[in-house]
Amino acid sequence: MWCVICKQAELKPGKVTVTLERKGATLVFKGVPAQVCPNCGEEYVDEKVSATLFKRADELAKEGAQVDVREYVA
Repeated sequence: MWCVICKQAELKPGKVTVTLERKGATLVFKGVPAQVCPNCGEEYVDEKVSATLFKRADELAKEGAQVDVREYVA
């Protein structure tokens, strides 16, 4: 797949850091699998991974986390 932002390069598999805000909490997930453009750096996280991140972010916010940094676990 080609990058839809720069249209100059084919995406490569990689790992990225995703920051989400939920109910006043800032949650950071490191090592998230994604497709990354080697030209412009745009990151694409697939639907399944995104759903996992959103679910975990909601859980952490409900538990009262204000700031949380953790490694992504599928």
